[in-house]
Amino acid sequence: MYVLVTYDVSTMTKAGKTRLRKVAKICENYGQRVQNSVFECKIEPEQWVQLKHALLQVSDLAEDSIRFYHLGKHWQNRVEHHGKQTSFNIEGPLII
Repeated sequence: MYVLVTYDVSTMTKAGKTRLRKVAKICENYGQRVQNSVFECKIEPEQWVQLKHALLQVSDLAEDSIRFYHLGKHWQNRVEHHGKQTSFNIEGPLII
């Protein structure tokens, strides 16, 4: 499955800044950052459950906002990019 995760974490307090770092780190473990607070995640259903749970546990939903966009199997037809390409092709070969 292909999920786009976006978030807006309040950083008015020290606790908010800590939450922001935790949210970003969780997202980095599951996907690729494409904007400051936007991640593309190609994950299995089990990973989706873990990702959502981890983000909701860390967030303060009275202060923060997290959005999940489920793009499905044919996500290539739903993503249109213009400008400098700063991310890798998630479907391309991985060279280590």
